[in-house]
Amino acid sequence: MKRFANLLKALARVSRRDEGFSLIELMVVIVIIGLLTTVVVINVLPSQDRAMIEKARTDVSLLDQAVEMYRMDTLKYPTLEEGVEVLVNPPKGAKFRSEGYIKSLPKDPWGNDYQYLIPGEHGAYDIYSFGADGRLGGEGMNADIGNWKSE
Repeated sequence: MKRFANLLKALARVSRRDEGFSLIELMVVIVIIGLLTTVVVINVLPSQDRAMIEKARTDVSLLDQAVEMYRMDTLKYPTLEEGVEVLVNPPKGAKFRSEGYIKSLPKDPWGNDYQYLIPGEHGAYDIYSFGADGRLGGEGMNADIGNWKSE
């Protein structure tokens, strides 16, 4: 029992002497955290860009399929005035649908509306996003993403 008490006293003395961290220890930890953060940011940001482009392609494909279902029900494509907004609510007098073709209109990953053009420049109609810059044309992240084949 006496040994146990002596051990506790020794531990108490050690812990009182070694309270806190030295400035050098803190600086080493901060440098290591900075290096790890740099490695993560360099590896994650390009993945985020690819994910945004892939989400835009998926949304365009969803809208493309909804437009085709609309055409099969009404025997016509949505007009330019109706746009893709008509896909959310069923057309008046629809015999086959009691609800819309999609639940809600998605925004592109950069917060812009998807564009609808009929007649299209690449087919009967075009559905597309302007890309990251929000303007027609561009390359890389700024390239337009649409329901047409890559040229």
